[in-house]
Amino acid sequence: MTFPHTESGDQLTVVGRSERSTSVTEFVLERGDGSRLPDWAPGAHIDVVLPSGKVRQYSLCGDRWSPHQYRIAVQREEHGTGGSIEIHDELRLGTTVSFGGPRNNFRLAPAQNYRFIAGGIGITAVLPMIDQAVRLDQEWQLLYLGRSAERMAYQHLVDQYPDRVTLHTSKHDGRASIRAWLGDLPADTMVYACGPESMLAALPEECPELPEQYLRTERFTNTMANATVSSAPYEIELKRSGRVIDAPGTTPMVEVLSSAGVDVITSCSKGVCGTCEVDVLAGEIDHRDAILDDDERATNTCMFPCVSRALSKRLVLDL
Repeated sequence: MTFPHTESGDQLTVVGRSERSTSVTEFVLERGDGSRLPDWAPGAHIDVVLPSGKVRQYSLCGDRWSPHQYRIAVQREEHGTGGSIEIHDELRLGTTVSFGGPRNNFRLAPAQNYRFIAGGIGITAVLPMIDQAVRLDQEWQLLYLGRSAERMAYQHLVDQYPDRVTLHTSKHDGRASIRAWLGDLPADTMVYACGPESMLAALPEECPELPEQYLRTERFTNTMANATVSSAPYEIELKRSGRVIDAPGTTPMVEVLSSAGVDVITSCSKGVCGTCEVDVLAGEIDHRDAILDDDERATNTCMFPCVSRALSKRLVLDL
């Protein structure tokens, strides 16, 4: 695995740790010398290199106006891929980790009204969006979904904004009707949703009248990454050097580039984090990421080679 880009000495130290629910722990991270961290906007995440070398992406959920600290919150998943267990068990006060980013694939677009839908730990991506809406005095509502209340972090929002936050637990209340909660939306309303795939997959059915451009989602997984693709070979042209690399259709493009000595930074290898983005100058792309929307894909100007490949016989990359 290639780690996310970090500058020399770009590490974070755990300076705070607190339990936000029975399964969610919040970590406060700072540079060892206390220097300013890169700025970020609502929807951004960072890559964290764990002590084992695993790389995981976590939404920044703290105060974006606090220039010397990042906050992330992690839900412990006993049957996950091991990253959440490691961060809960190994990251103590004083632990140092490398990081990359911030990156933002879930940007908050200007609007007069917002509807936020958070499923489980998806609340972390939504918290800074709520903060911005409050600061700008914009109308907003939050539907916060979870299996049980004891697992749901940041429930102070219910008390802080009782007229704006609806908390729904499937354990006691059954399946929520997102359509009923949304009701008749005012004009110029953006809907932002972050949570498990089952929730996001149901949104088109729950919001049939909502124009696609008014719905933004962020996924934890990429259902497109393992879809059946053409196995036809193709060529990769590197515009800056003039090299042409033969790519077998059965090998991920990022591996083809790496074998040819071309360094492309990767992190998630699933098409969800955006770390490996490269610009495309010519050719058609078989987009398999969960980042770009349909309009962005239609331009054929960038791709994520950890999961995507060529539809045409040749792709020309700005490398």
